[in-house]
Amino acid sequence: MEFELLGWPADGPTLRLDYERFSYAGKFVMSNTGKAVARIDAEGDDPDSDQQADDIVAAVAFNEDRTDSSTLWLRYVTVERAHRGEGIGPALCSFVRERALERGYERLRIAVNNPFAYEALYRSGFAFTGETTGIAELVLEYPSPNPAKDTDDIDDRDERYQSGLEEFRDRELSADEHAFLDDRRHDGAPGLETDASPRGHDTSRDTPRGHDTSRGGRR
Repeated sequence: MEFELLGWPADGPTLRLDYERFSYAGKFVMSNTGKAVARIDAEGDDPDSDQQADDIVAAVAFNEDRTDSSTLWLRYVTVERAHRGEGIGPALCSFVRERALERGYERLRIAVNNPFAYEALYRSGFAFTGETTGIAELVLEYPSPNPAKDTDDIDDRDERYQSGLEEFRDRELSADEHAFLDDRRHDGAPGLETDASPRGHDTSRDTPRGHDTSRGGRR
């Protein structure tokens, strides 16, 4: 497995994904977000052109917050249907997280609409902020929001984790999602999975950080 940064938003990278294999495939054709991918094969394509490769098994699209240039939003995360549940999504998000911090971003944010994505982002070091978007997505942030004063860090992290799961429990969900939530009713927050991408690399051009004013699809 290899992770590759195709470009930052200012580079305008585009990526063509198979609609039958990936959710949100159409969002990755847009050039107003940066892109990173997970590949089974180490060989990449030309980052300066539209890309489509059978070896891609996951992708992330991201851009800057519209009002805070120190914050990067992960807009879309998609994993090939045949490879879901293998930890590829959290590992790819961790790869993007590290590249973003190296580039000078102070925090990353993402909004999720299901408990599986919520769990995956916790494994990448994100934590629930207590906020929801206008379309009821839960907002998570890295680094984890500061714990309340006089509160043990671990207890606070576990409480945040469970408060987010509670947000999902009253919603119309699939049987699998309800079973997932029931299994974790008394669990603490999952541990951080380390960045598993020693072979990851950045093929983007060395461009300055430009402020991206587009809203994107999901926040």
